[in-house]
Amino acid sequence: MSRGFDKGQKGTDLRVSFEFFPPKTEKMEQTLWQAIRRLEPLSPDFISVTYGAGGSTRARTHATVARILKETALTPAAHLTCVGATRDEVDEVVRDYWKLGVRQIVALRGDAPDDEGKAYSQHPGGYSNAADLVFGIKRIADFEVFVSAYPEKHPDSPDFAADIDTLKAKVDAGATRAITQFFFDNDLYFRYLDRVRAAGIDIPITPGFIPILNFKQVAKFAAACGTHMPSRIANRYEGLDNDPETRKYVAATIAAEQVSGLAAQGVSDFHFYTLNRADLIFAICHLLGMRAQVPAEEKVAS
Repeated sequence: MSRGFDKGQKGTDLRVSFEFFPPKTEKMEQTLWQAIRRLEPLSPDFISVTYGAGGSTRARTHATVARILKETALTPAAHLTCVGATRDEVDEVVRDYWKLGVRQIVALRGDAPDDEGKAYSQHPGGYSNAADLVFGIKRIADFEVFVSAYPEKHPDSPDFAADIDTLKAKVDAGATRAITQFFFDNDLYFRYLDRVRAAGIDIPITPGFIPILNFKQVAKFAAACGTHMPSRIANRYEGLDNDPETRKYVAATIAAEQVSGLAAQGVSDFHFYTLNRADLIFAICHLLGMRAQVPAEEKVAS
């Protein structure tokens, strides 16, 4: 069965992108920039910077993106949500990003701030959903807009048909790429891709991954977003609660196996949720055959 793979793939060549979150403290700032510098030589397609619930990290996201543009050769994609702001306030952020030189935005509906489990509700005078936000962004400037996709459907969607309709609305509004929620079963991604292509959606659907360094933490993330955690993965972490070094090896192995399985079936673009930790991501990319690009001056010096 044809899977309708993303356009522009080049055999076994892999392209990666990385997600970071803006720092809250000086120590977290150091950790973030160590991670960015560590992963920069892998020449990612882009790196995204998240946006906290209710716009809680709006200023920090902007500052991080500005520094990336100023101090690196990387392409930043700034996250933006509908939560906690009017249309005018969001539009101002969009215009500021364009003036800054940002040309890629990850447009998300966002979740209700602070109150865990509380249902999303539109901010008075704000954008109603991600499709509405995408349309608003494209109305302001010709950004490349990325959106989210859910191989196991969004928890708020009543069924897959409604979930696919939501994605189609975002594409019709101008989205050019979707990045999936993380998942652990590749068959789920392929079945989802079949549904997406059958609905006439032809934008690239980049699979997203989260390395499982802290199993309990990731299992909690998975439960919150409706992602199935296979028992075969849970079994690999048995007895490792107090063994962080072995957990690193296990995490790298699991992620490399999953990405290799997708690559073997023609997928070439991969998005990693780094949690601002670089070493594990770097190891996974190395296992996949990616090599850091050494600057020309360093080659000469050596």
